[in-house]
Amino acid sequence: MSILPSTPTPYALAGALLLITAASVLFLPTSFTQWLRKKNYQYEVTSSLYMLTPTEKFVFNSILFLTTAMLTIATVLYLPNHIAIVCRRAYYYFADPDSAAQLVGKVGLTEKASGLAEAVVEAAVNTKVVVEDGVRGAVEGLGWT
Repeated sequence: MSILPSTPTPYALAGALLLITAASVLFLPTSFTQWLRKKNYQYEVTSSLYMLTPTEKFVFNSILFLTTAMLTIATVLYLPNHIAIVCRRAYYYFADPDSAAQLVGKVGLTEKASGLAEAVVEAAVNTKVVVEDGVRGAVEGLGWT
């Protein structure tokens, strides 16, 4: 009785294919690997890493990678929420005259301040109408309707 199966298993075929692919990428300089090597060389020369020891390069690249990763993660996690908050506030101040009028009524401002607030609300409504007309005209002009 043999230990090895008589027919190759799918894992053996996948391993052989992976080994052949890795060998072709590592030992045959293709245009892509040459491009990657050139970009690595440009990065090292531009940032003066070529004169550092491998340990110093590792430390520098680790700090750079971690900083970039943290900024990217923070942007992905917090920027959409921040944009939503800013949009809600902009909508509140520029496009919702009823809530601004209610705010003026609740606070109990003097007549001058109330008149000024009403003028601001009217200007916001007019701005909203002008922007809507402009966007509608641009959409129709571009044929996106």
